[in-house]
Amino acid sequence: MPPSDTHKHRSHRHSKLGETLLEDLTEGNVSHSIQQDLEDVYEFYLDDTSRRELAEMGQFQRSVMMASWLLRNSILELIPARRLLLLISGFCFTLGLIDSTNPFLMTGGFLMLLFVLLLELKDKLLAQDELATGRAVQFALMPQGQPELPGWDIWVYTKPANEVGGDLVDYLHVDDDQLGIALGDVAGKGLGAALMMAKLQSILRAMAPVEDALPKLGGAINETMRRDGLPDRFTSLVYLELSPFNSTVRLINAGHMPPVLVRKNSVETLPKGEPALGLMGGVTYTEHQRTLQPHDVLVIYSDGLTEARNTEGEFFGEERLRELLPDLHGLTAQEAGMLLRVAAERFAHNARPSDDLSLVIVRYTGEMALPTDPFLLPQESNVSNRSEHDT
Repeated sequence: MPPSDTHKHRSHRHSKLGETLLEDLTEGNVSHSIQQDLEDVYEFYLDDTSRRELAEMGQFQRSVMMASWLLRNSILELIPARRLLLLISGFCFTLGLIDSTNPFLMTGGFLMLLFVLLLELKDKLLAQDELATGRAVQFALMPQGQPELPGWDIWVYTKPANEVGGDLVDYLHVDDDQLGIALGDVAGKGLGAALMMAKLQSILRAMAPVEDALPKLGGAINETMRRDGLPDRFTSLVYLELSPFNSTVRLINAGHMPPVLVRKNSVETLPKGEPALGLMGGVTYTEHQRTLQPHDVLVIYSDGLTEARNTEGEFFGEERLRELLPDLHGLTAQEAGMLLRVAAERFAHNARPSDDLSLVIVRYTGEMALPTDPFLLPQESNVSNRSEHDT
């Protein structure tokens, strides 16, 4: 939840219940939100084996068993004290139905159930506050505004799917004559991925200015991530360096989706490169170079673009992306990036994002870049805020 949404949510404490409920009803998206919540509950509480078994049952049996399994699994997720309170409340409800002359049984069962719900809601709100704080810290680590380099037009964008993201979009001045740009994707989601992203960013910023060759930089980052990372976490990364008025792009690719170079009459997919960071030791990374002509566009993206899903569960996919790529030649970096981003968002429509969406668009102009004023908005990272405003 964005920090502003958290504050808005907390402000409801001082609002009238009727006004809040009326506001909820007038949002116009209640039915879709409920449907999405039901699908999330189904995915969260039932594993693949249970879902396969349900698919083989008849409609009546499937409904009964699904309700039973959801209830069982949700109860098992509670801590012991709350689980016992919930079971006692159910027992009181049952006795109250049998003995309707004793209203205290139903009332006691209801109060215990309400108490458990209040405790669970309290934990959820505290977790949201912590995540909102983490998101604010993550945004503070992002670069300010858009990168500028004479002879180049560059647009970078990232939008997390959840409160915190696992994608890295960063740029830094390696020295007076070179600009480094990175797009990384940490395996997994949530707070763990965000912490690994912050670690990768700090390692990259510390090592890039001192390593004199991209392959050596990739190897050093990989060894550090493998030594200090977690066994089940790895990170893909594309890192490139540009020089003023020099049309050559130098890059390494550590297990990320191959960047795409859009020329006037062709679309070239660059090599995928070597394994992702942290997977194995002793990896030798290869530097790849491409010389761009004016208006050629290099596109680097995370899987949040191609794996964007609509409400039917269909992916945006590589094929739709390939159909859009030829249209990018001749556009500014911002226009090209916005075309891809809007296409993915329109395809997903009302579906909740399934992954972080990140883009780096690099266009060679051969001309002196015009100065721009960085301006930031509070809702997203500094990188993405510029793009949101430019929409």
